[in-house]
This record gives sequence, C-alpha cells and structure tokens, in this order.
Amino acid sequence: MGVSLYIARRLSLASGGRGVSPAVSVAVVAVALSILVMMCAIAVVTGFKGEISSKVAGFNSHITITLNPTSVDPQNPTPLVSLSPTLKSILDSQPYIKDAALQASIPAILKTQSDFKGVYLKSLSGKNLNDFIGSAIVEGHMPDYSVDSCANHIVISRKAALQLGLHSGDAIDTYFITDAVRVRRLKISAIFDSHFDTYDDSFAYASLPLVQELGKLSDSQGTSIAVALTDFDDVDINAATLRQTLHDAYDQELIYKRYDVTTARQSGAAYFQWLDLLDMNVVVVLTLMTIVACITLVSGMLILMVDKVRFIALMSALGASRPTISRIFMLLAAKIAILGMLIGDALAIGLIYAQRATHFIPLDADSYYIDFVPVNLSWTAFIILNLAVLAIIWIVLILPSRFAGKAAPARTLAED
Repeated sequence: MGVSLYIARRLSLASGGRGVSPAVSVAVVAVALSILVMMCAIAVVTGFKGEISSKVAGFNSHITITLNPTSVDPQNPTPLVSLSPTLKSILDSQPYIKDAALQASIPAILKTQSDFKGVYLKSLSGKNLNDFIGSAIVEGHMPDYSVDSCANHIVISRKAALQLGLHSGDAIDTYFITDAVRVRRLKISAIFDSHFDTYDDSFAYASLPLVQELGKLSDSQGTSIAVALTDFDDVDINAATLRQTLHDAYDQELIYKRYDVTTARQSGAAYFQWLDLLDMNVVVVLTLMTIVACITLVSGMLILMVDKVRFIALMSALGASRPTISRIFMLLAAKIAILGMLIGDALAIGLIYAQRATHFIPLDADSYYIDFVPVNLSWTAFIILNLAVLAIIWIVLILPSRFAGKAAPARTLAED
C-alpha cells in the first residue's frame, strides 16, 4: 500500500497533458452534488421532525397524567385530578421530570355581535406551555398572570381572531356552560399562530385560577397534570417508568387514586406516524444519490485507465504487479471522491447555515404546519454519512480496478 499510495498521490489526473480529464471533472461534480443532496435531505428531515415534534409536544405536554376511569367518583363524574403534596413529591423525585404543573380546561364559546366560536379554554400551566405559546405570539404580548390586572386576560389563535374579527386589546364575551350558562367579558392580551390549525382552532388560553373559577373547581383541582421531561426523545421509556411508579405508589397506599399516563406521541399519533414516513424518503434519497456517485466514479475510473494506459504498461514493464496497479487506481478514484465530498460538504454546510439564519426557502404553512424549511445541522450524522459513502465507494471500486494492469507492456509501448 505504501508504494501505491506514494504513486497515487503524485500521479496527475490530467488527460494527455491537456488538463484534468472531463470524466474526472464530471465524477467530482457528481460526488459533490450527491453529498450536497444527501446532507440537505438529512438536515431538512431531522429539522422538520424536530419542529413538528416540538409543536405537538408543546400543545399536548410531554406526558399528561389524568384520572383513571375506575377512580372517578360516581356522584361527580367529571375526572378531576389534584396535585397533592404526596403526588408532587413522587413526581419531583423522578430525575427525568423537569416540571409538573396542574392543568385545567373547560369548553367555552367566544361571541361577538355577529359571530361566535367554540373553543376549549385551557390554563397556561407549566413553563413549557408558556414558552411554546409565547414563541408563537404574532400580535400583542403574553399576559403576566402574577399581576391582578391580567386576571381576565386570554390568548387566542390568529385563526380564531380572523374568524371573529378580533385584535389584541379587544374584549370578548365568553360563555361557559357548567350547571348553568354563564358569561364573562375577557380581554384578548395576545394572538398566537403555531400553523397547527387543528390545535389553533380548538384552544384559547387563560390563567389557571380563572379556568378553575369558571369551571367551579377548587384551587387544588384540575383536569390533568402536565409533565415536562428533560429529554423528549426518551418519552416512551420515561412514561413507562412513571406509569409503574404511580402503580406502585397506589399499591403501597401512598396515593389513593389510579392515574393514566399518556404521552405526546400517543396524543399526536397521526403526526408522528406521518413523520416516520419521512425516514423512508430519506433512505430512498441516500440510496439513489450513493448509486449515482458510485456509477459516475466507476465510469471516471475506467476512462482514467484508458487515458493512463501507457502508464499502466510502463508500470507493468518495471515489474509492478496487477494488485499494485489496481490499488493505485483505487486510490486515484478515492482522491476524486474525497475532493467531491469536500466540495459537497462545504456547499451543504453553507446552504444549511444560510437557511437556518435567514429562512430564505419558504413552505406553505397550511400544508406543512411551518412557514419555512427547517434544518438541523447534526455533525454526528454528517460524519457518519461521509464515512459510510466513502466506504461504499471504496468497495464498489474494487471490481473495476481489476481491469488495470491488463495492458500488454510490449505492444503498448511499441505502439507509442
């Protein structure tokens, strides 16, 4: 390998002294474009999955704890939960839980003089939900519920605001149906737009005390407990652990009600199934681009062998073995592949950084739930991709490299 590497590093890729062979240039361009497309495909898919997952998890919370139907009081069929000190201590003791907050929601009707809309008025409970809704604000500002003057302030979606002709700062009559129909005039503090029409069309947000008051709940009661995890990627494992922990606590009579544990993946199953289909698209793109790069490199190697037939004959005359000559051309092809990969890497990284900084490539938010192409620059994935492509190319080049060294030295040099 030492002699082959030494010669390959110094052997020119020129064709007959006229500069770099067109076949070599085509091979470099093909490899560069293949790497560019593959890296962008991985960046877009991982970015898209991350954005959609964060939106679904933002609306549903990572894990939602609700009352098991077997624990519902027959005289009060509404499944209410309480974040008791014991339950809170159990949740706080779990190292994978970042935050747990009592949450409440009640049905409501927003009504103007000319139109109305049904929504669920949901409490802005927990840091994750506050941060998520706050990041989607397009008009107005998030209410500060620690201030008494914001007690009757709500946040509605842009879709609801457009349907009702409302803006931030407007007041809206809101009707609630519990044991009787009641009305409360609430002020719109902010309008959000997550581009998730299914959720945007269904929810408005208020403070937990307001929702509890309107739903005739006590200060300790809610409809669910929203749990935020330290790492959403482990949500299924953490949910199973938490489910078992709560079951054990019930058996030990530390808590006296059974609870159900639901993950955001279960609540938004349709979205995550759709995202899983994208993985197959990436596999198809990676396979096709790798095949294109390999075929172009094989073609370039064969043309390079024809251009270097005199060199092959001379090496054979000097006693070089066929394996040695084959390794020389494999290393030449690898050099071409590495050059193309470096160019493709540079172009891909530049394009990904530009898209992440400027969002210059837009998307139809109505179809894709986001108004720009999201990208995620994963260095681990890119390094693995480059190493895998280089390994596949090296393996593919073994067969055509065996054609090197078959030139008859005497006849080839005599023709010269």
